[in-house]
Amino acid sequence: MKKIDLKALSKQELESFIKELGLPSFRAKQILHWIYEKHARSIQEITELSKDLREKLSESAYISNLELLGRQVSEDGTEKFLFGLEDAETIESVLIPDEDRLTLCISSQVGCAMDCRFCLTGKLGLKRNLKSHEIVDQIISVSKTIKPRQITNIVLMGMGEPLANFDNVVDALWRITEFMKISPRRITLSTSGIVPKILELPKKAPAVNLAISLNATTDEVRDYIMPINKTYPLKELLNACRKFPLSPRRRITFEYVMLKNVNDTPEDAKRLINLLKGIPSKVNLIPFNPYEGSKFERPEDARVLDFQEILIKGHITALIRKSKGQDILAACGQLKARYSLPGLLCL
Repeated sequence: MKKIDLKALSKQELESFIKELGLPSFRAKQILHWIYEKHARSIQEITELSKDLREKLSESAYISNLELLGRQVSEDGTEKFLFGLEDAETIESVLIPDEDRLTLCISSQVGCAMDCRFCLTGKLGLKRNLKSHEIVDQIISVSKTIKPRQITNIVLMGMGEPLANFDNVVDALWRITEFMKISPRRITLSTSGIVPKILELPKKAPAVNLAISLNATTDEVRDYIMPINKTYPLKELLNACRKFPLSPRRRITFEYVMLKNVNDTPEDAKRLINLLKGIPSKVNLIPFNPYEGSKFERPEDARVLDFQEILIKGHITALIRKSKGQDILAACGQLKARYSLPGLLCL
């Protein structure tokens, strides 16, 4: 008989499983608490249950865990974690310290099918979607590893396109907010622009923050660097953003990876101001993070500052996002899970 993975069960499935074992329903709540808040790695660690009950549960169930295959620490304090899944595939998560925040960037897929030209992850292609518990397990595994430090924010900006794995991501978001007690305001989901799913997200998921990977101000350029634009062009994407429900003082974040002589001109900045009219928004300017074999270059700092100044004069909140973890390929667009990484600290 194949054992049941308790972590893979939804709340309702766990309650049914507990009922089938002839146990009172409150046991399901205890198990959820120990898995998601106390980060129990095995049934034997759930000491709130009697030894006999733990033995009984262990006969038919277990708690799965990601396997930590490697951990790298950048000069700036950013940490990258390489995790192994039960089918031997691998994913990466990145922990980013920033003043009073400790943000964990998690993956939603093994690889990615979006094929954005500036992104290293896209070179992998899509291997498979992550299951909802595998998405959440990145938070659990890193939390357990970094104790007593605590993660304050979650961003779905790692490997994969979250909205291409919609059902699992939505389920993961509910687990993160309901079981782990992390506020939706501390969670940001980033998408390359799957329009129907952007419109569906607020109907199905907790009210998390939305970030759009925009990166261009014309369809011609965006078609070239982000093939998804051929399916959902700029006008359609931005109309969806205008329809996205936002509570007071909340905004959509537009990520803009700056590529030298591709999308970094003053004309681009002026077009961006016009494109974002009517959308409560802020812009994160991200100078391109180079990697071996890339055909793009990072623009000069002066050009980035000029771009920012034009946006600010156009009444757009524009921040230049400092790239962290570049020396360990942990910066935006650099994730590519593999076993042989330069300087990988295998644990």
